[in-house]
Amino acid sequence: MCKKTNSIAFAMGILAGVAGGVLLGVAFAPKSGEESRKDLKEAFKAVADKCNPEIDKVKKQAIDVIKSTKYKIEEECKKIADNIKAEKLANAKKIETDVYNM
Repeated sequence: MCKKTNSIAFAMGILAGVAGGVLLGVAFAPKSGEESRKDLKEAFKAVADKCNPEIDKVKKQAIDVIKSTKYKIEEECKKIADNIKAEKLANAKKIETDVYNM
């Protein structure tokens, strides 16, 4: 696996673990609904604040991969189009030569 894939998987694992822990902690806490919602809101805010740098890093990596892939695909499409044009020109030239040789 490449480093980018490992980083994305690692960040997603951290997020899932933290979110699961927070949800279970709040779900089994002996508090009222209002207190639980307040605690849950604060916990999610804390998780978001902690994970924001990692999330931004993963977003940047994903965007870089998408841009790189898009560039590679565009280049391959250009090569294919150029090959088709060259083949059409070669066929046209062959037909022209055949007509003159008759």
